[in-house]
Amino acid sequence: MTASSPAAHAVPLPARRPVLADAILPRTTVLTDLALVLAGATLVALLAQVTIPLPIVPITGQTLGVLVVGAALGARRGAAALTTYMGAGLAGLPVFAGFTGTIAAVATPSFGFILGFIPAAFIAGWFAERAWDRRPWLAMIGFVAASIVPFLVGVPYMAYVLNVVMGAGYDLAGILAVGVTPFIAGGLVKAAIAALVIPAAWRGVRALDSRR
Repeated sequence: MTASSPAAHAVPLPARRPVLADAILPRTTVLTDLALVLAGATLVALLAQVTIPLPIVPITGQTLGVLVVGAALGARRGAAALTTYMGAGLAGLPVFAGFTGTIAAVATPSFGFILGFIPAAFIAGWFAERAWDRRPWLAMIGFVAASIVPFLVGVPYMAYVLNVVMGAGYDLAGILAVGVTPFIAGGLVKAAIAALVIPAAWRGVRALDSRR
């Protein structure tokens, strides 16, 4: 009798499946991947200008862009697009909310959310690579999960900037009041929009394929 290895009993991860970009451009090259990454960064930059001002962190359309880009491009390209977006803003291009962009953004309370967009796009893409983006209810679950990630990075970052750098002295309730509570309803709405848009795009792709 031979002892079985732990790997033999491991539960296999769901296989990666094509995402929306793969269905539209089935033969991608390095250049097309680069173009997709740049297009994703541009979409997020455009949606960042849809802004509802708040005292500390504004409500913007960036999160919607993060979800759509992550799902459409997949985990790696989605994360690359958001890394490109962040890098462009830090380099001085006016891609952040309010057509701003500067290295000084790292000292603002909201910059942690921009950092959090990178893993959020990766997670949205990871779910899309498991075909969760093809049915609205599954897409909604994946997009809500991805929407939580920027808060996991952004809220501690914001608390550090406000309390340590600026000396504002916010307690936990105050941090949640300015960095979490105002964004819950909007986050759910943006996740729902993405959960309608991406499955609808898949239906359009399948309809076109059926006519060929």
